[in-house]
Amino acid sequence: MISIATPAGSGSSSCGYCSPPGERRAGSSFKKAGLVASRLSCGVYQKMIERGWRRSGTYCYSPDSRRSCCPHYTIKLDALAFKPSRSQRKLVNRWNRFIRLGDDMDIEQGSKTAPPPKSPSLFCLTSNIHLSEKSFPSRDGDVTLEHSSYTDEKYNLYVTYQTQIHRDPDNTPIDFKCFLVQTPLIHEAISYSEIPPGHLPKQYGSYHQLYRIDGELVALGVIDILPGCVSSVYFMYDPKWEKHSLGKLSALREASLAKEIHDAGVPSMTALYMGYYIHTCAKMRYKGDYSPSYLADPEDYTWHPLKLCIPLLDRYHYATFTQPEHSLESPADIEGDGSENTEEMVEGVQAIYSVRRKALSLIPVTMTRQWEDAYDREDIISCVRALGNDLAREIVFHM
Repeated sequence: MISIATPAGSGSSSCGYCSPPGERRAGSSFKKAGLVASRLSCGVYQKMIERGWRRSGTYCYSPDSRRSCCPHYTIKLDALAFKPSRSQRKLVNRWNRFIRLGDDMDIEQGSKTAPPPKSPSLFCLTSNIHLSEKSFPSRDGDVTLEHSSYTDEKYNLYVTYQTQIHRDPDNTPIDFKCFLVQTPLIHEAISYSEIPPGHLPKQYGSYHQLYRIDGELVALGVIDILPGCVSSVYFMYDPKWEKHSLGKLSALREASLAKEIHDAGVPSMTALYMGYYIHTCAKMRYKGDYSPSYLADPEDYTWHPLKLCIPLLDRYHYATFTQPEHSLESPADIEGDGSENTEEMVEGVQAIYSVRRKALSLIPVTMTRQWEDAYDREDIISCVRALGNDLAREIVFHM
């Protein structure tokens, strides 16, 4: 299954993580490499996110944490070993009680009659997370999973969320589609070893998880379901439901989804990828509340327990966990380490030469006319550097 992308080169933008609420820091302090993908196999994209890449629609980017104001570290939760904390169990029980009984007194003022939360040994996340998905006398709760698609209902929720939560009112339907509907991921059948429950997905790919109360769309999670993980892309909700902590509930549901797929006969499905952990941004540290979580080293991409990474993150601006001596107290000035052999870096990487009768003719990327242009060549090198040679060989470049 062929994957095709166009190198977008290195770039920079303003940073939303070290800016005041609702604003973006002036300047271009966030550095990244990027590509625009026309199609990616789910296996290739899995390898990309393991190397620190993420996607926004069809645009994929890899933060250059050495040079950025706010270093980004890929974080994953071991969904099989995950045990919800007392506060997380309480959150699920409180939501179920709200849907089933219409009781939200403890949310607003503390209910004295609420039953005590179940002990960890008695609480099963998978069964409890689905308790609210029924019709009750008080209200109907429903959560469904569907392939990513556009509807006015979804767009209107997005506009409400962006305007009231992020103070970003200027979003068109095209903006929404480009950001959260379009995807380069190719749908591929999931090979379960047994017949899975009906609510589990039949294919890998990009999905929207819809949260409804009495038929009203109150929240939407954008997720990618890949061979080894469920990957969180974005989550939005109607602010009038903010007190219910729907974002935290969605993380619990996505962790449960990964485990359910695993338990239905997909042994490779073991984790929830929660995007980036940004230690310098207090509002992003909540991801560490889900345990056991691991951070990918930004240089060799090995996984390290979050709790062991914290001391280095507290000490350095940019931290490496495998080789702490590579850590930096301030952002670096140059891209790469200055000792690269670019010809070796791109060896074996191919580009499309021609397309005839749906058959691709390929040539080495070093034989393209773009390689002869200094600016285009830097775009290619930046992209391959972030992918690594082995992974870059699995993607055909469309120049």
